[in-house]
Amino acid sequence: MTAIPTSMRAVVLDRPGPPESLQVREVPVPVPERGEVLIRVEAFGLNRSELHTRLGLADGVTFPRVLGIEAVGTVASCPGGELAVGSQVAALMGGMGRTFDGGYAEYTCVPVRQTVPFASDLPWATLGAVPEMLQTAHGSLTIGLDARPGQSMLIRGGTSSVGLATAVLARRLDMTVLSTTRHADRADVLLDIGVHHPLVDDGDVAAQVRDLLPDGVDAALELVGTPTLPDTLRATRVHGVVCFTGMLSNQWTVPDFYPIEYLPRGVRLTAYGGDATDLPPAVLQGFLDAVAAGEARVPIHRTYRLDEIADAHADMEAGRATGKLVVLP
Repeated sequence: MTAIPTSMRAVVLDRPGPPESLQVREVPVPVPERGEVLIRVEAFGLNRSELHTRLGLADGVTFPRVLGIEAVGTVASCPGGELAVGSQVAALMGGMGRTFDGGYAEYTCVPVRQTVPFASDLPWATLGAVPEMLQTAHGSLTIGLDARPGQSMLIRGGTSSVGLATAVLARRLDMTVLSTTRHADRADVLLDIGVHHPLVDDGDVAAQVRDLLPDGVDAALELVGTPTLPDTLRATRVHGVVCFTGMLSNQWTVPDFYPIEYLPRGVRLTAYGGDATDLPPAVLQGFLDAVAAGEARVPIHRTYRLDEIADAHADMEAGRATGKLVVLP
């Protein structure tokens, strides 16, 4: 068993600010109590949630803070014995990177309930891209949309990491997938991941959808946010479902919401925001096994080292990524 050091490198945010506000420092390695697990971090993915925190848009965050709502690695210590030392584990959500220090570090300490065990020989960069992306895509499809095989689906914000992951899962459900991008040169990315109908977002996606499906789609996933939500609702059939999951636009609320005027007749609007418990170990393991067998893909845009965290955040904020951004500490 490898000895646990007393100090580690971590990305610390003292206060909201630009990407350069993320500082790599030497800090103490946290010491887990019973009910917690110390994880040696091998990789972590970047998420819009962390961008919101860095910009000062997130509620309930105290500073200084080590950001990061997810990480993958190996168990270094687990006082309660719930997880075996050396086993592989994903950690996500539950206050990580907001109310307590998260995954932007060489080690992270989280409640055991926020972990999902797995076993895989896939590269750590691939594994690091999966947990939050899969949990959000899976939860949106199952809890948010109650998606069924053979249905049609629109993904608004399709070249985001969650959008691409949702397309992969929807294809595995034999759904007909329509997905949007603001950039025509990214349509090939959508085709490559299995999207049937890439749509360039011109502000009137509903018209494009109804040219293909006159009655509208059965299900729609809104990842851009409130600016595009009315158009997404108009693209959905009577008794179809729209799930509001993402806020790539950083616009969270609908001012002066009047439901009868806002919602098309008979279209159902729901929302999804999840936790580690929404990603059962069997679902994570099954997806990783499918990736290893070549039956599913993990959309990764680029990997970074810990010292490149400011560059990674700048790329995320500028929307330069088509897929997941992953950091290898």
